[in-house]
Amino acid sequence: MKKMLELTVNGQQVNLEVEPQRTLQEVLRDELGLTGTKRGCDDASCGACTVLLNGKAVLSCNILALDARGKDVLTVEGLAKNGQLHPLQKAFIERGAIQCGFCTPGMLISAKELLDKNPKPTELEVREALSGNLCRCTGYAKIIEAVEAASQSK
Repeated sequence: MKKMLELTVNGQQVNLEVEPQRTLQEVLRDELGLTGTKRGCDDASCGACTVLLNGKAVLSCNILALDARGKDVLTVEGLAKNGQLHPLQKAFIERGAIQCGFCTPGMLISAKELLDKNPKPTELEVREALSGNLCRCTGYAKIIEAVEAASQSK
């Protein structure tokens, strides 16, 4: 039996009925069409599904959608404002931190949480913040450089 889910996603109030066993990731992708939240491992080990839930980076494949009731969700689609890329998105492009792009949304969201809490992180702090996000392409160097560059632009 479906239950009512009310939450805010990327600044927009959302009201929909969902089955109790649906994950936040499934609802974001399948019900709301926010496919930037990637479906990677489905067991909370790759970071591709990372979103901010009330400002905290969480793995949306590991959270029931109904547990997000009344909360604020930010996905990668919500980073850009008024057609302008977020400084992190710009830095990822400028530094070549995007290869296949599969890990990029999770990396961006994890980096946003870091910079929201600590606008001028050290390299070690950047590495720690991104440690739950797996990348198969870049070796992380350009991703770390991009986060550091974005922190300098603030």
